[in-house]
Amino acid sequence: MALQNVSVRFGRRGPWVLSGVNGVLPRGTVTAVTGRNGAGKTTLLRVLAGVLPASRGSVVGRPAVVGWVPERFPAEQAWTVRQYLTTAGRVRGLVVGAAAISAWAERLFLTPFLDTRLSELSKGTAQKVGLVQALLVRPGLLVLDEPWEGLDAATRSELPLLVQEVISAGGVCVVSDHRGELAGLRPDAEWRIAEGRLTSVAASAEARVIEVVVDAGEVAAVVAALRADGHVVRSVRSAEAVSR
Repeated sequence: MALQNVSVRFGRRGPWVLSGVNGVLPRGTVTAVTGRNGAGKTTLLRVLAGVLPASRGSVVGRPAVVGWVPERFPAEQAWTVRQYLTTAGRVRGLVVGAAAISAWAERLFLTPFLDTRLSELSKGTAQKVGLVQALLVRPGLLVLDEPWEGLDAATRSELPLLVQEVISAGGVCVVSDHRGELAGLRPDAEWRIAEGRLTSVAASAEARVIEVVVDAGEVAAVVAALRADGHVVRSVRSAEAVSR
């Protein structure tokens, strides 16, 4: 699968959100998409998933089955979780039986919510429903936009296993992140988005720990900037605590 000179803008005179993007996604790999908020990560993922057409250029070799998990699951719907998953499977040409839905619900800790309306779910629980609908039919391409948002610790731990199952079957996974939470997925490559441009780099072999010293009044701003750039802030300590 590949992006060929993909550019995107909204409106005939709008600014280019993506410009001349090229990239290859080999089968059986995980690619991380990183960058600051507003850099164009979500736009790129939507193009990859086929839910947004490119203004210029093309996506070639997109698998027939795509699992798309947006950052915020559209939960304002009248269906219950069970009804929604049954319908989602039917749309993809699959008759989803009660046993299959129950198995996924148990795996992602959704069993108590199967007969709850989507509109009544918390953000994290709704996000689990989004994961299940993307995986009901084994996807050849799994696209995850900031998938950790709102998830509980148990589901966060399960996420790398779900991704591994997709790529072990020859699928492709593309996942965005701006908070440095990708380590558990062990991406094979990283696509960095900045000012509408894509730079492809090899994934980091290991994380580095860096200590930053700033004035007390600048702590909040520095922490926010570091997280926006994709770094993980492990702790914030005062000078007195460090010297002890």
